[in-house]
Amino acid sequence: MTVSPVVSTDTAPTDSGPDARPVRGASAEPGSRDAGPADTGPAGSPPASGKAAASGVTTSAFDGSRVRVVLMLDVHDGMQQEFLNAYERIRGRVAAVAGHVSDQLCQSLENPTQWLLTSEWESAAPFLAWVNSAEHLETVEPLQDCVRDTRSLRYSVLRETSGDGPADEPATLEVPNGSPRIGGNLVRHALTFTVRPGSEAKVAELLSNYVSPEAHVDDSTRLLRTSLFLHGNRVVRAVEVRGELQTALRHVARQPGVRAVERALDPYLEQSRDLDDPHSARRFFTLAAMPAVHHVASGAPVDDRTRRCALLYPVRPGAGPELARLLARQDAAAVRDARGPVLAATVFHRDDLVVRLVDVDGDPDAAPAAVLGLHDLAGVPEAGRLLETAAAGVDGPLTDADAPARLLAYARMTPLTDRRSAGS
Repeated sequence: MTVSPVVSTDTAPTDSGPDARPVRGASAEPGSRDAGPADTGPAGSPPASGKAAASGVTTSAFDGSRVRVVLMLDVHDGMQQEFLNAYERIRGRVAAVAGHVSDQLCQSLENPTQWLLTSEWESAAPFLAWVNSAEHLETVEPLQDCVRDTRSLRYSVLRETSGDGPADEPATLEVPNGSPRIGGNLVRHALTFTVRPGSEAKVAELLSNYVSPEAHVDDSTRLLRTSLFLHGNRVVRAVEVRGELQTALRHVARQPGVRAVERALDPYLEQSRDLDDPHSARRFFTLAAMPAVHHVASGAPVDDRTRRCALLYPVRPGAGPELARLLARQDAAAVRDARGPVLAATVFHRDDLVVRLVDVDGDPDAAPAAVLGLHDLAGVPEAGRLLETAAAGVDGPLTDADAPARLLAYARMTPLTDRRSAGS
């Protein structure tokens, strides 16, 4: 079980990074001032140490690990019994969600307003599907009026030790994933929403020109980079944050420039919202969330040849989860190829929406199959089964000579903004 963060007039941001020249790589440590607007072109940068980013998989919802979710709640003064009663009414419904294993509700020994709700899930995929669903919003609504603030943390279970064995030989229970993922203190997330047909040009203008928020959030959190893209009437906004994602998003939401552009967008949105209503704002941003389910980086050095692309795949109904897994497998292999063009790739997924953000060494059109995440021919037939290839103008199999180029041209999103903190 989880509870959505409290949203008042501090809405989720339109952007999460100040204007600057786009650079290459998966992340960059920002400096203390903003530069000018970014042009579409080179993208990415190495970490602040100057060393290449750690290679390999750093984020994955597909490693088979059980997931432990830790939700810290601050309950309104005097509403502890009301909160507990609301939890009692909904916990049976949560327990019936596919993939849910258990919940444990705890109250602080020292502070009666501080509560802890932990839940265990069979894997990340069912949890992410649940927490970003309309059903979840409806289920936890009775708790929201009792809660002042929340913070949600999600972990893969790597080891589990029981107390049944001898003191000098504790029993270690078998878990499916034995190795930690290596990476930096970087969180990736995306939001997506649709705008009214015919408003795309105005929306593109709004999202390309606005006052950027301050990069510094607090001593442990900074805004790193935001990349905005448009495909038809769908907007995708991918953010990179060093530190605590929720803290950074709330910081950005308080910025006057961001608040102004969010309100300017309201008339063009297909899903109506009222940012002054916490319930309306919470619903909009929960349903807009696209979690990063897989990220890989090659660790290769950077230069001005790199291009950042976003791809929105034409997914067959019900095939979104399978496609996200396929792309994750393909990317994990692609970054190990020192001669390949893929330097980093992030798969964002919810339901049948699959978006992949990829940093490419050189011209993406020169290697369409690799950029699409279909460099391994063994995965091409499976991709053909999961994609609506006819929508992309591909009449034959994806193994046809011109099929990858046609699919890439169709899936590639139009870049609106690619901004990162200056000085990195």
